[in-house]
Amino acid sequence: MRILITGGAGFIGANLARAALAEPAVKEVSVLDDFSVGLRGNLDGLDVDLVEGSILDPAALDAAMAGREAVVHLAALPSVPRSLRDPLASHHANATGTLMVLEAARRHDVAHVLVASSSSVYGMNPALPKVELTWTRPMSPYAASKLATEAYALAHQASFGLPTLALRFFNVFGPGQRHDHAYAAVIPRFTHAALRGEPVVVHGDGTQSRDFTYVGTVCEVILDALRRRVRHPHPVNLAFGARASLLQVLDELESLLGRPIAREHVAPRTGDVPHSLADDTTLRYLFPDVTPVAREQGLRATSEWMAGRLGTAPAAPR
Repeated sequence: MRILITGGAGFIGANLARAALAEPAVKEVSVLDDFSVGLRGNLDGLDVDLVEGSILDPAALDAAMAGREAVVHLAALPSVPRSLRDPLASHHANATGTLMVLEAARRHDVAHVLVASSSSVYGMNPALPKVELTWTRPMSPYAASKLATEAYALAHQASFGLPTLALRFFNVFGPGQRHDHAYAAVIPRFTHAALRGEPVVVHGDGTQSRDFTYVGTVCEVILDALRRRVRHPHPVNLAFGARASLLQVLDELESLLGRPIAREHVAPRTGDVPHSLADDTTLRYLFPDVTPVAREQGLRATSEWMAGRLGTAPAAPR
């Protein structure tokens, strides 16, 4: 199997590329990335065919797509706050970009396309857990653009027979995730500050909850989907119903590090939803052999990776 990962120099993409190269069924891995979000260093030591370019560039897409049997479309401009600052950039990258990827896949007769959507599409829907066939109501331009991402993928399946799978990623975390930009996710920000002995900044009161999913589990699901060419007519949640509040994550980090973590509470962020929890019924039906990595184990791996980067003391012994 020859696969293309768009956004393959990003956090999830690089982890997936590494996992795919260890997969016997995968013969070649190509990466398309313009490095607007991803880092070249994420691909160090990985035997991938790199095409530097944007998913908005048809020539770059054609160069990367040629000869590929499957595409994992991860390229995107992430972050709710980023989309509030520049809605058009999020739309172009996430909505138009997805359409261009799908059209390139059709041009090159790609056999299977997997796209990354987001739990943010549920937005104002207060129901818990989040079930794929309930209503969506995005609260930010980013969420709206990811709803367009999955809608285009499923429309291409229905209209053109293109085998697609749209996975709604929840809060993915793990080694390789950046802490050092304005739109960094909560776990790398918390972990970095805690390891440096700095106060952790918590937006709101910290009771907001998320369904955190370890990146290794995400990669396992994706690779299983590629091996078996799993397709589905509806979006599929990619999370296992393991919700935790931000305060609970901080408590778990304190336990791992063996020391207290100072907290600084600031105003809630516009566009953030208060709670997120996946219904994983469809996911477990489609991927019965995948066992999710426990959050504590994932937090330990994340803190040990970041401690190695910082040259600080790792997590406390088990």
